[in-house]
Amino acid sequence: VERLREMGLRVMMLTGDTEEAAAVAQQQLGLAAADVLAQVRPDGKARAIASLQAQGCKVAVVGDGINDAPALAQADVGIGLHCGTDVAVETAQIVLMRNALMDVVESIDLGRATFNKIRQNLFWAFVYNTLGIPVAAGILLPATGILLTPAAAGAFMAFSSVSVVTNSLLLRRNFRA
Repeated sequence: VERLREMGLRVMMLTGDTEEAAAVAQQQLGLAAADVLAQVRPDGKARAIASLQAQGCKVAVVGDGINDAPALAQADVGIGLHCGTDVAVETAQIVLMRNALMDVVESIDLGRATFNKIRQNLFWAFVYNTLGIPVAAGILLPATGILLTPAAAGAFMAFSSVSVVTNSLLLRRNFRA
């Protein structure tokens, strides 16, 4: 919970358990009373998530049971535990294979890092194409007499692809199973 908060995320608990059981978990997790809803039926969980989404919130839900399936389906991102019921695993967009809740943090970190890599790769591909296509088309020919041969242009294109793949593989430095 602390790691999620450090990431700037709000943590809430929606549970079908009694108020008393939810209060114990609330204290152990350090959650505010407003962030805990107890005795919530499966359709109520989905409605609560829809209400948060209507307020402009992006919602991720972690669940493992059949009662969590509507909430997992309603959420922007559903995260299921592999040990959960088949319907929860099938409904979730992400399935945590080790059933370790710290993997929720890892999956968010990996998603953010992947998105950053995509942006980096798009930036470098844009720069390459902005410079490379005019040179390959002969823009430098009148002024300098330089013209890329088709083989050289193909080699530069292959190098661009290799650099994108290499940059993407750098994700492995921080994320090892």
